[in-house]
Amino acid sequence: MSASTNRELIGLSATEVAALLATGDVSPLKLVEAAEARIREVEPSLNALPTTCFERAREHARALMRGERSERRGQPGWLGGLPLAIKDLVDVAGVRTTYGSPIYRDHVPAESHPVVRRIESLGGIVIAKSNTPEFGAGGSTFNEVFGRTRNPWNTALTPGGSTGGGAAALAAGEIWLAHGTDHAGSVRRPATYCSVIGLRPSAGRITRGSSDNLFSAASVQGPLARTVPDVALFLDTMTGLCPSDPLTFDAPAVSFTKSLEAAEPPRHIGFTPDFAGSIPVDRETRELCAVAACAFEGLGATVDEVDLSLEGLEEPFLALRSQHFVVAHATRLETHRDQIKPDIVWNTERGLNQPAEALGAAERARAAFYRKIVAFFETHDILVTPGASTPAFDVQLRMPPEIDGKTLENYVGASMITGAISMLGLPAMAVPCGFDQFGRPVGLQLVGRPRGEAALLAAAHLFMQHTGWDRAVPIDPRDGTIPGAP
Repeated sequence: MSASTNRELIGLSATEVAALLATGDVSPLKLVEAAEARIREVEPSLNALPTTCFERAREHARALMRGERSERRGQPGWLGGLPLAIKDLVDVAGVRTTYGSPIYRDHVPAESHPVVRRIESLGGIVIAKSNTPEFGAGGSTFNEVFGRTRNPWNTALTPGGSTGGGAAALAAGEIWLAHGTDHAGSVRRPATYCSVIGLRPSAGRITRGSSDNLFSAASVQGPLARTVPDVALFLDTMTGLCPSDPLTFDAPAVSFTKSLEAAEPPRHIGFTPDFAGSIPVDRETRELCAVAACAFEGLGATVDEVDLSLEGLEEPFLALRSQHFVVAHATRLETHRDQIKPDIVWNTERGLNQPAEALGAAERARAAFYRKIVAFFETHDILVTPGASTPAFDVQLRMPPEIDGKTLENYVGASMITGAISMLGLPAMAVPCGFDQFGRPVGLQLVGRPRGEAALLAAAHLFMQHTGWDRAVPIDPRDGTIPGAP
């Protein structure tokens, strides 16, 4: 395998490029050049990577080519000089990091976040920061610092949020790997909207480092890529024990990349299109995902529709999320309220005003739901749902106004299909499974057992090999219109 032009290089997967790096058939500097050229070509249409650090990336590439910064060469997750993007919620030393907030418009950190230090120690080259909603709060990627990110499948639509910049950049071939974060679906929903693959790992799998919510499993960091082996590679890069995060634990004895070589199909799949009707899901999405889930039968699995309900879980989810926001934003609200968007003010004040019993009830409800899911996994290997409740919507909106005829009451109303899984700390990933009548990507959410990333990745990998939906990207950005607009 070889690739001589920038265009050929951006069309390769991360694992293919890593193989070229290992054999010396391509240099880190050549990859930086290819990524820079693609970023300059498509960014005017997308605004996915508003902050770039090309010279810093070139310096890192040259160091690797001199044999420097290579102490961990040969270890699982070694990237060997592969350019990638870090979400603009996470510090990169010497690179403007705004958290999507005007408060930090000119912030340039002196030190990188622990996960960035780990990625760079394993040969990852940071070439850009990907756009995010303000402080990562929102299902559409926009902020007052950089504006709106657009979906490469249709630039009139959102790529979702909050890792919308990373997902859009992957789909357009600007980068080979994207770092993301996920609280209510911020990796999985953008991956679904952009027809790429994203993993929310088990709580503690990847360090969150500098977070003040260190003892909460609600928000995690995770990898996005265009293929499942690429996700496994980047997960190997990021995973492992970190003294800065008390929930982290050791990397597995067998790497996730190695485990894919012996991937075995799941035997029993449980599918639900809408959690027994307890949450609204777009009708066509339900139908397309039901057909896609049956593809597991082609791998020898049985697929049945399961009667799992989220009835009564939205209030507990909001109570726990609001408490998370109190920890993250209450102090900032006292000093910079006028510079914080209304959704964050609402979510934080909701937490400040809720009684202690609301948190007690939320924890009891979460524990009951967890026990229900544990019982499900006694008879099933993987839970499958739609990757998002609705396809990508108007880029000018902060959320879809309604789903399947139900008006949404708040900005997280479209996120329960993924947010409910986040409550449990289970690994979950989004994989593409086709397109709706308007050409908008549709995906599945696959949920695994506690710390069951290896089996989850195996199921996703075999599903992709069977269906080929991961071969739809990268693409050139496409102009379009809003589905249903007059």
